[in-house]
Amino acid sequence: MSEYAKYPSLIGQLVFITGGATGIGAAMVEAFAEQGARVAFVDLDSAPANILVSKLEKSTGTGPWFRQLDVTDTDALQEAIRDATEEFGPLYALVNNAANDNRHSPDQVTQQGWRDCMAINLDAAFFAAQTAASIMANASGGSIINFSSINALLGPSEMPGYVAAKAGIIGLTKALANDYGESDVRVNAILPGWVVTERQLQTWLTPEAEASWMEQVALKKRLMPADVANLALFLAADDSRMITGQRFTVDGGRT
Repeated sequence: MSEYAKYPSLIGQLVFITGGATGIGAAMVEAFAEQGARVAFVDLDSAPANILVSKLEKSTGTGPWFRQLDVTDTDALQEAIRDATEEFGPLYALVNNAANDNRHSPDQVTQQGWRDCMAINLDAAFFAAQTAASIMANASGGSIINFSSINALLGPSEMPGYVAAKAGIIGLTKALANDYGESDVRVNAILPGWVVTERQLQTWLTPEAEASWMEQVALKKRLMPADVANLALFLAADDSRMITGQRFTVDGGRT
């Protein structure tokens, strides 16, 4: 990361990331670790998480803290945040990244399926923020970064639950920024475009779909997880100390 910005305010600070084992989450775990932050992350998938921990132990000398859990288990999620704080000190930043963007036709959505979609894509972010903000308020403030999506703005078909949840993240971000501002807790949202991750390549990012995407963006390059992680670094660091309640789009000019 020598060609990118360094953030001294991140050194030694605890950053908690949900969904950190793969994709954008893994890129953020790596980026924060390379900045010298103390990273804790959770994910349902332990195999890639353990590989990531080992990789960073070798490259940085300090492996991130990892706990396997389902973020829709609110008690387990909030307990993990508290446990990481008790072990490593005040919580500096929370990154609510965990999500599930499975496609679903509106007429096939069941009541339980809808609730499950909200649980991972919206509810988990709120309850993680609830716990994080109370911890941050007793320290010197902090930064909460929520992940929405440009799909909240575009409203693509076959994703009504995901789009609704990601739109909710934008509203939630605005509301919590006002609620937590007096405690010097900043709350912002990142809206990524079509990021090239292994999951996307294996499921929906076909050569034809990517060609169509390239026709719609201003920057004719692949949007990579590291491009999103770089923005998360800035929003967590003291460099963004007076930015809150905002949404930031990283999509190569698609929207």
